[in-house]
Amino acid sequence: MTIDKETVEKVAHLARLELTETEVQDAMKDMSKILDFMAKLNEVDTTGVEPLVYMTTGANVLREDVVKQQITHEEALENAPKHDDDYFLVAKVIEK
Repeated sequence: MTIDKETVEKVAHLARLELTETEVQDAMKDMSKILDFMAKLNEVDTTGVEPLVYMTTGANVLREDVVKQQITHEEALENAPKHDDDYFLVAKVIEK
C-alpha cells in the first residue's frame, strides 16, 4: 500500500511535527512498509486463535492505595513559572 504526501503531512500536522521534504519522502516509504507488513499479517489464518490480552503470564502485583498529601496546593503553585490563585497557567497549544 502506498501513502501519499498529503497523508504524511496530515499525520505530521496532527503530531505537531515539522518535516522537511526529504523527511516527508522517507516517512512515505516507512509508512508504506508498515502498512505492507500489516497487510501481510492479515493473510495469516487466525481461526481458533484466542486474542492476546497480556504479553506475559505474570500477575500484576498491586500495593494498597493510600491517600496522603505529599505537597500542598500552595507549594505546588510556588514552583510554577506562571499561575493564578488556583491553577497553573500554560500557553495555548490547540487551535480550532
